[in-house]
Amino acid sequence: MSVLRVAPRTAVVLTLASAAALATFTWPFFVPAHPETTARTGEAPLVFIVMLPVLVALVLAELTSGGIDSKALAMLGVLAAVNAALRPLGAGTAGIETVFFLLVLAGRVFGPGFGFLLGATSLFASALLTAGVGPWLPFQMLCASWIGLGAGLLPARLRGRAETAVLAGYGVLAAYGYGLLMNLWFWPFSVGADTQLSYVAGAPVLENLHRLALFTAVTSTFGWDTGRAITTAVAIVLAGPAVLAALRRAARRAAFGAPVTFAAPDPPRLRADGDDGTTPGIPQSGTQYPPSVR
Repeated sequence: MSVLRVAPRTAVVLTLASAAALATFTWPFFVPAHPETTARTGEAPLVFIVMLPVLVALVLAELTSGGIDSKALAMLGVLAAVNAALRPLGAGTAGIETVFFLLVLAGRVFGPGFGFLLGATSLFASALLTAGVGPWLPFQMLCASWIGLGAGLLPARLRGRAETAVLAGYGVLAAYGYGLLMNLWFWPFSVGADTQLSYVAGAPVLENLHRLALFTAVTSTFGWDTGRAITTAVAIVLAGPAVLAALRRAARRAAFGAPVTFAAPDPPRLRADGDDGTTPGIPQSGTQYPPSVR
């Protein structure tokens, strides 16, 4: 059940914005960056940090113009608040991350458009709650948005244990992908030169990818990313079936996507058959008639 319908035009905007946002992560592979020049270290990333909120705002405006109603907006606010409250419970402790399992499940139930919005709003709300606002926040919002989007694009017919297994596997892949992308946004500018983990300006793409993989493996894969993957998978396996059932029940009761129509009530009419035990055609006391009858 898709709470937020993704129209063809919206899908095009979402794809183009995601491609542009991905370029903000990967541009040092194609345009030489020189981290050793301290006077210019933050200049190039600053350009993209300014661009990222614009891209996110553009996608949010396009998605919300596609027909998000008050019920979907209320559901989005509730789930974003729950995610924001869950994140401080685990973040900062050996990579334990409690925010992604609900994001994956909600994206699965409510669709890719809703998942994209939930990822962005959850990370933004949690950053405000934990004072985690910084230049990394737009990158976190984008990565979380892609996780929710991808969950909504998984095969729709899966149910039961197969669905839980697929969602848990997706959560593991998303956890490692999130860690890789979040390393990529700062890696070219934070590691000193002349090491095996350093970014080399102008080097072939494969060489810098190899260096990024080494940097990720040493700094996060066997620590933060693995903790995030285990936490997400275990939470989906243990709580996933119950949470999926609750979200689907809420979606059915809210009747997302059902058209709401308002019609004037039919005016009361005189009964002529006498089935109610009255004399046909004789008004009874207390009966209200429209002006035309009076």
